[in-house]
Amino acid sequence: MPNQRTQNSTFTVDSPNVNYTEEAIESHYVYRDAKVIRTETGMTVLPTEKQYSFKTIRKLPKLGIMLVGWGGNNGSTVTASILANKHNITWRTKTGVQQPNYYGSVTQSSTVKLGVDEQGKDVYVPFGTLLPMVHPNDIVIGGWDISKANLAEAMERAQVLEFDLQRQLAPMMQQMKPLPSIYYPDYIAANQGERADNVLGGTKQEQLEKIRKDIRDFKAQNGLDSVVVLWTANTERFSDVIPGVNDTAENFYKAVKAGHEEIAPSSIFALASILEKAPFINGSPQNTFVPGVIEIAEQEKVFIGGDDFKSGQTKLKSVLVDFLVNAGLKPTAITSYNHLGNNDGYNLSAPQQFRSKEISKSNVVDDMVQANDILYKDGEHPDHIVVIKYCPTVGDSKRALDEYVSEIFMGGKNTISIYNVCEDSLLASPLIIDLVILTELFTRITYKTDDTGYHSFHPVLSVLSYLLKAPMVPNGTPVVNALSKQRQCMENILRACIGLAPQSEMTLEHKCI
Repeated sequence: MPNQRTQNSTFTVDSPNVNYTEEAIESHYVYRDAKVIRTETGMTVLPTEKQYSFKTIRKLPKLGIMLVGWGGNNGSTVTASILANKHNITWRTKTGVQQPNYYGSVTQSSTVKLGVDEQGKDVYVPFGTLLPMVHPNDIVIGGWDISKANLAEAMERAQVLEFDLQRQLAPMMQQMKPLPSIYYPDYIAANQGERADNVLGGTKQEQLEKIRKDIRDFKAQNGLDSVVVLWTANTERFSDVIPGVNDTAENFYKAVKAGHEEIAPSSIFALASILEKAPFINGSPQNTFVPGVIEIAEQEKVFIGGDDFKSGQTKLKSVLVDFLVNAGLKPTAITSYNHLGNNDGYNLSAPQQFRSKEISKSNVVDDMVQANDILYKDGEHPDHIVVIKYCPTVGDSKRALDEYVSEIFMGGKNTISIYNVCEDSLLASPLIIDLVILTELFTRITYKTDDTGYHSFHPVLSVLSYLLKAPMVPNGTPVVNALSKQRQCMENILRACIGLAPQSEMTLEHKCI
């Protein structure tokens, strides 16, 4: 069946650079790059090599995820979908019987090239078999929401899944009730007040302690080894970054105790998660990770990742602009229009919340433009416009209309227009699964470059960039938005952990004959 685990794609790497023990997979890897030195007469390129050793713990933990906004469209959809897959629930539609699947999940439904066989044919395996990964069917789900509706009611309210599937899942999901969440009316649209009947009282410090206790209790009650917390709640307005308030770890702690107005709900959840050693992922576009929160994550050595799920229009944009620029064509104007009718669209109809989304959508082409100084002069950039409107009738089926105008050969113009119907929550839910599974995986991967011992990856987990619209990176490191590069990065790091070279499409064996 589509949701059954693949049993015939297991493999081992037979190499002196890889060692399999009962506890771990250990690999020795040579990272090859090139350093460019600019001089008055040109550039000198020096090939470089650096030795890395990677260790991946093989034992899979019992994993739980806690969703902030569990009762929203994404939270109810991902919960229902995991249950449908776990229990192999089929449902009838007007076109026939539908089987559950994990389509749209990189870890569950994509493949990677492992190598070539004796006949010179490419051999592919599921992405999720490169290293030991938790299966989504085994994940325990919980979370918080400002609405007290149980998950069956939330699923019905979302209007995402087919009725026959909802009917079968409702008995299981009626027992799932969100914990009270944090609600600051100033941070989300006023129209969300009508849903806010399940909110925490007290001071911001008291709310922080309550969220920390919720995480500890969830972990203990379910016998979990680890927990990942993910924000899939409403888009917040941007927080002002104020010296003395949220600019350093020390100041952020003090501001929480003082109940400062520029401490956002999402930042409280992030802090609680970090202090409980639970990785925190921000699936919305606001600046949850103000400098003070990032510094705390670095101090506590806990993974954080963000921002904003990359599911539809922006994912396509990061492919198309990369294609145009690499083809030597010059995009000069990119106009993106959306309308949607779910609660996300309702919240985004408020100007401050729209501004958060606009920022996350607008920077996606920057690195691709900067990579080609033949087409673009210093400081030159395509016109880039993003519009989002709320239209209740279309529900979760977001409409995305894009126009790309490019300058082509000899002053000509090329216009590409795209009409894209995005089932919003059905595209975002697999991303939630991948973000959680990959984040947990990286808690079991360590590396070293010398004999001083193994270290974890940087707490800002930029390897998640493929799944996120405005990817966070460690301070002072480049942001990569091109989707193909993000995928290559993710895949090749996992290949390095099993001692394999980066994937190459040179296929010299078919050319140098």
